[in-house]
Amino acid sequence: MSYADLISAYVFPLSPIPTDARPGGRLIKPLNAVLFDVYGTLLASQAGDVSSMARNDTETATRIDSLLENYNYKGSAKELIADFLQAISAAHESMRRKGTDWPEVEIERVWKQVLDVPAIETARRFSIEFEMIANPCYPMPHLANVFSSFREKGVKMGIISNAQFFTPLMFEVLCGGRPENLGFTESLVFYSYRFGVAKPSRRLFQLAARELDRLGIEIETTLYVGNDILNDILPARADGFQTALFAGDNRSLRKRSDDPRCADVKPDLVITDWRQIIEWIGP
Repeated sequence: MSYADLISAYVFPLSPIPTDARPGGRLIKPLNAVLFDVYGTLLASQAGDVSSMARNDTETATRIDSLLENYNYKGSAKELIADFLQAISAAHESMRRKGTDWPEVEIERVWKQVLDVPAIETARRFSIEFEMIANPCYPMPHLANVFSSFREKGVKMGIISNAQFFTPLMFEVLCGGRPENLGFTESLVFYSYRFGVAKPSRRLFQLAARELDRLGIEIETTLYVGNDILNDILPARADGFQTALFAGDNRSLRKRSDDPRCADVKPDLVITDWRQIIEWIGP
């Protein structure tokens, strides 16, 4: 079974849960490019936090137990999650000692260690199945219209997202193609696992800004859209992007009201439905 087939076997419709946010704001300059976060922004994400979902949801834990049996893991789901979180914590600490501010792992390598399997292919397939059980995803409504509108207007599209190797595969299954096949500019796609650093680090935004400059696009004419004030809006603003908070799903909206780092951080736009962004970019 291919990776795409493996993902498809777990997919089911997932509708966003409305929030109490109100859409509004304004763009400072017309747009030449738009870069997106993925999870909770382009894709509705049921769990938000995989580890807590897997620990606390009985149905999910039962499905993980079945998955472990299929992969001949002898421990319990609880033991698996504990070992998984410990392995990530140890990897992060090692990377921090080497100077990475917000480390990112390659998740299949973590699972290879936790499952104690010889083949990375086994760990990759387990990674996909575990993700689809613990954190099922589905496209937010109206994405196809949004992508089509940006393509028609000549606005370049990109991604800056905390992600893993299976993220572009999920695009393929859920959205009908990988980002580069949907009109995204390949050089403007920045997944955390490829660089070993995750948001809210500014590193991915700085790399994107450098590439935008190479393409002749001013950073002030680029919009970054995400669902998290800390991880998305704060670093994007710091590097000169215009910003939009996607507030269309109560599962994923992160206002960070209690975080002093976010006290004075306001997005240029607030969007509660993807059709609104089409109206804001104008004719």
